Amino acid sequence: MTRQAALYTAHTHELTPALLEDVRAFLDTAFAGDFGDDDWDHTLGGVHVLARGDDGDLLAHGSVIQRRVIHEDRSYRIGYVESVAVRADRRREGLGGRLMAALEGVIDRAYDFGALSASTEGALLYEARGWELWRGSITALGPRGTVPLPEEEGSAYVRGGPAIRTGTLLFDWRDGDVL
Repeated sequence: MTRQAALYTAHTHELTPALLEDVRAFLDTAFAGDFGDDDWDHTLGGVHVLARGDDGDLLAHGSVIQRRVIHEDRSYRIGYVESVAVRADRRREGLGGRLMAALEGVIDRAYDFGALSASTEGALLYEARGWELWRGSITALGPRGTVPLPEEEGSAYVRGGPAIRTGTLLFDWRDGDVL
């Protein structure tokens, strides 16, 4: 029997301080202590999709924020997916797919294309949903110029956008993990 979960979509500015505290605590738990202040900062400033159970408990979260990426001398405004997590006891029930469908709807209607950095486990979900592995190089425009990010190659996925999945993606800079 599949348990129901209601999805809610809201921009960061629409979330109350108490709800933001709940989301942060949820993400700290979901990422087993591997979710820092920079990760939290990357989660904010865009559209959040939240799944709540009948009891009101937070079951899943994901957000999409705006970033700039340069590819082949063109700057793109992209929707970058952040902080996708499903509570451990509710995985494999379709919540991740429902959450991603809502985030993809935002990306498809508001951005040139979507991008994300996937864990090995998360990659299975994204690939099943049609996200494509970026086969080119990944760089960022840092305070002192272009910074190669070879450690991100093999985990960056895109949706829509440039038809060619090679070349270099040059991301905007941010503190912490750039991707």
